[in-house]
Amino acid sequence: MRLTSILAIATVLVATISPTRASAAPTLLSQGKAATASSTENGGTPASAAVDGDPTTRWSSAFSDPQWLQVDLGATATINQVVLNWELAHSSAFEIQVSADAASWSTVRSATRGAAGTQSLDVTATGRYVRLYSTARATAYGTSLWEFQVYGGFSADVPVTDPRNPDFGPNTFVFDPSTPAGVIQSRLDAISAEQHTNQFGTQRYAVLFKPGTYDADVNLRFYTQVAGLGLSPDDVNLNGHVRVEADWLQQGEDPNNKGNATQNFWRSAENLSVTLPAGQIERWAVSQAAPYRRMHLRGQVQLWNGADGWASGGLIADSRIDGLVESGSQQQFFTRNSDLRNGWSGSVWNMVFVGTNGSPPQNFPNPSHTVVDTAPKVREKPFLYVDNTGSYRVFVPALRENARGTSWGNGPAAGTSVSLSEFYVVKPGSPTATINAALAQGKHLLFTPGVHHLSDSITVTRPDTVVLGLGLATLVPDTGKAAITVSDVDGVKLAGLLLDAGPVNSPVLVELGPSGSSRDHAANPTSLHDVFFRVGGAHAGKASTSLRVNSHNVIGDHLWVWRGDHGDGVGWNVNTAANGVVVNGDNVTMYGLFVEHYQQYQTIWNGNGGRTYFYQSEFPYDPPDQQSWASPTGQGWASYKVADHVTTHEAWGVGSYSFFNVNPSVTVSRAFEVPAVPGVRFQGLVAVSLGGVGTITNVINTTGATANTPNQISYLPHYP
Repeated sequence: MRLTSILAIATVLVATISPTRASAAPTLLSQGKAATASSTENGGTPASAAVDGDPTTRWSSAFSDPQWLQVDLGATATINQVVLNWELAHSSAFEIQVSADAASWSTVRSATRGAAGTQSLDVTATGRYVRLYSTARATAYGTSLWEFQVYGGFSADVPVTDPRNPDFGPNTFVFDPSTPAGVIQSRLDAISAEQHTNQFGTQRYAVLFKPGTYDADVNLRFYTQVAGLGLSPDDVNLNGHVRVEADWLQQGEDPNNKGNATQNFWRSAENLSVTLPAGQIERWAVSQAAPYRRMHLRGQVQLWNGADGWASGGLIADSRIDGLVESGSQQQFFTRNSDLRNGWSGSVWNMVFVGTNGSPPQNFPNPSHTVVDTAPKVREKPFLYVDNTGSYRVFVPALRENARGTSWGNGPAAGTSVSLSEFYVVKPGSPTATINAALAQGKHLLFTPGVHHLSDSITVTRPDTVVLGLGLATLVPDTGKAAITVSDVDGVKLAGLLLDAGPVNSPVLVELGPSGSSRDHAANPTSLHDVFFRVGGAHAGKASTSLRVNSHNVIGDHLWVWRGDHGDGVGWNVNTAANGVVVNGDNVTMYGLFVEHYQQYQTIWNGNGGRTYFYQSEFPYDPPDQQSWASPTGQGWASYKVADHVTTHEAWGVGSYSFFNVNPSVTVSRAFEVPAVPGVRFQGLVAVSLGGVGTITNVINTTGATANTPNQISYLPHYP
């Protein structure tokens, strides 16, 4: 039986401990930060409970000495005071230690007669990590703390952002209606020519239009974002085109046959209206990581080359399209919360519509349309805009429930507006310590176009923090740490980022909530929007897991999680990566989840109440043989694994594909592996052996026909 907690006890403070909080400690630095400990009592009472700001939760150690608890402040700080709120099971002797690297520690305060209750210690120290090191317990039980609080200030110099004249770096181009049309078109053409075939280059661009009307032809290429700076898409109108062509990637031996759009990745169009010339159509021939978001197209669009070739996946979200949408040879596509004024034509394998007016009727698999009336809970992507005073702000859309149609079609969208003065504008080369110091000061982050190399993890600890990228801003963790970690807090938004694994293996690239996260965030979930992951392709990157979701209620809004199958640094033993997405939190929802080529399960779902709307996944191309790619439950690893203990999970419009071109004899037992319980339900499943290269024995568990050379496509309307 654990010793009961006693708060209302007389606190006896020893002479070495100050009885009052020092006036030189104005800022609480530790709350919500990453905490670790030497042990936990019976595997519970985690270290994070001592820095969560909740005086009713605690960390408690095993019943032995010594024990320690440490907190990572995220950046180097000047430390003035440490406050310990002990349970009755306190330490009778302990030290306060600091470190720059969590390896070499210096003692800055000692106590040889501790006391239960609250103790405040004045210190004078500098460090990133602060540790309580307990050498003796006062009771037979473990060392136990309600709260471990570190006060002080961050020493990094964080630049101030002028919201009227921000510096977005040399790769962001902002136009207004007074800019000559020839100047605008010349810049657009130069970027397009440079990025035409630049699939793995380091150049990144954002082209932004202030409210007004323009004449422009945007031929959108790699790593380029084109966006309007109005509050509504109709605030910026381009007479012309915003298009993606399938004119560079040759298919087959004929050099004139370039209708292949299956590698048209990493580009985006956002927050614009486009008025097409009379009699013309738009071409949006894309595959993964190419969102068409918050757009108003005054005309018709084709989602492939329009005559030949293929395209393989894309997103239309929060958009209005006045003309017909023709999907043609587009193999799979996800459309969410949009208005298709003249409908949709076409289907290949997997077309999914959620909360979309004008969608075709549900009739899977003839044709393969999966239709869901509303998005149960969704938030649109934050975006940059200019207000009527000329100041830059970021609009953060509100959470919507049971949403249908666009967020802006019936008037201004609900949400909040944040001045850019509250953001740290991050340029390539900005020290990671400065980024973390800005976050610790309560700032948001805006990453400018470019490749940002990280020497440490970016640690997001405050609720409602916005981390927004422009121009496919790319983050590379160089030292084997995570690129981004987020505490178990409400309402963090990560958007418009490409996470590119570095040369030293990272256990995880992005982690939402520490292990054991338990808070309910239903009223204000953390969300990810157009967040893309890459392991290999540009270089030989390594990451065991790309995205791990420990927090509850997280929303994913268009994720492409990709282990490279082509480019540089690619090979079975080169760009190693076990899992793409691991979901441990409950009630997590994914809209538009693309996970491909990982070496074990592409997606593992351990939490209850999960929902996925549209899933696209190719197995790894390169298993050298069956023995090298064998899971505990059969031949190969299923793409989508729902853990055996899960009792509730739903998915709509899910597809998995094989192309084992290194060894076509490789077989995978099933595309989807789930527990056979009533609460686990799938709608609209498809397995495809691409060109008959490789075999998928069953679609889900032991159900669904084999996909192989003679029978390349296997549909299953629902499971069970």
